[in-house]
Amino acid sequence: MKTIFREYDIRGIFEKELNETTVKLIGYFLGTKIKGDKVVSIGYDARSHSPILRDYLTSGLNEAGCKVLDMGMVATPVNYFSNYISHNGIDTDASIMITGSHNPSEYNGFKITVDKAPFFGEQIYSLGDEIIANRDMEIPTNTKSTIIDVKTPYINYMVENFSHLKNMKTKIVLDGGNGVADTVISDIFNALELDYKGLYMKPDGTFPNHHPDPSVEANLVDVKKALEKDGDIAFAYDGDADRIAVLTHKYNIKGDQMALLYAMKMENPTVIGEVKCSQVMYDELEKRGATAIMYKTGHSNLKVKMRETGADLACEVSGHIFFKHRYFGYDDAIYATLRMLELIYDGIDLDHEIDALPKVFSTEEIKVETTEQEKFKIIDKVKELLNNPPATFPKILNIIDVDGVRINFEKGWGLVRASNTTPVLVTRFESTDKALAKSYEESVNQLILDAKNLIQKV
Repeated sequence: MKTIFREYDIRGIFEKELNETTVKLIGYFLGTKIKGDKVVSIGYDARSHSPILRDYLTSGLNEAGCKVLDMGMVATPVNYFSNYISHNGIDTDASIMITGSHNPSEYNGFKITVDKAPFFGEQIYSLGDEIIANRDMEIPTNTKSTIIDVKTPYINYMVENFSHLKNMKTKIVLDGGNGVADTVISDIFNALELDYKGLYMKPDGTFPNHHPDPSVEANLVDVKKALEKDGDIAFAYDGDADRIAVLTHKYNIKGDQMALLYAMKMENPTVIGEVKCSQVMYDELEKRGATAIMYKTGHSNLKVKMRETGADLACEVSGHIFFKHRYFGYDDAIYATLRMLELIYDGIDLDHEIDALPKVFSTEEIKVETTEQEKFKIIDKVKELLNNPPATFPKILNIIDVDGVRINFEKGWGLVRASNTTPVLVTRFESTDKALAKSYEESVNQLILDAKNLIQKV
């Protein structure tokens, strides 16, 4: 059971790990941690088992003395939005989104917000320990809740704040990936009288057309074809609509490039990027008078760092985009879509801006399979080996260890970090020279292999 309690959220397989006993206990002990007698709003994604988990969770929260508000099937950003509005005079103290995000259909999980801040890290691990210690406790079924409508105020908010885009002539293609983006996005686009075509917009938790992960190129084949045939720009979403892909006829614009585009319309912004972001993003932001901060990967980590620094914007390469500038500071792919359309409306040529950036050769995220038990040990051993690297290892300028190891070389960098959600190491490499990028990759991979062998010998 312990493995379902992750750094950023709770995630596991329905019935195997997320069963009636476990989920009722999660609801109960989470309710006691937020001090009972609190208002908790719950939303869920398109998976067939999400409403079942909603009922289990509600039972646990009721047992802890909480008042449960049920918003039904919504996108994760709509769930977050519930924390910022009043529900017939009742304010929300916490929200829980039931979602497996971009994971396969048998997975599900919980993204938790308490007092408008993510509930994560040690808070989740402590919750897990408490549940495991009380695994024999029985929680009665009690699905009492109050139905609330969060979609309508969310749609109204977007329409009002982007009313200047009304009747914009840009031809837009959307790929909902059969996730929950279209619980609101068509209503917003119709109200703004935008010219759009939607693919796979109907929520279907079996994801019959393609896996709902827009960071994987294979999942973008159909939307690219539709864009090529009759569109000016395309957007694709993950299963719970907190992550976005932006496609032009020339580029698949990554999250760090998006941040550079969005920052163009902000005055001296502070922008946070994760450790996987291109050095180009950090350098260009500084050149333009922005403050750039490198921090840990993970939506919860970035939200907390934004609060701490007062940052205007944060990004992950994978397409999590967080706006505090004119918004609430959480990752919202639908809001990010409208902000991107706003850039086009303001006359910004997206392709021209990407063309103008310094040219570098970057790998995609490369995943190295390992185990939950070994992944962090390998990172520690890699750090140790870097204190006295092999003679053939590229010259190291410096090392950033805010999240794993980011090694800065003379003409690029390499990253090794342990995934907080799966049993893999994540690597990425970048250089101004293609052959050097490959050389960095080979050298770091050998170091990982050496670290693995040393650990297994112990």
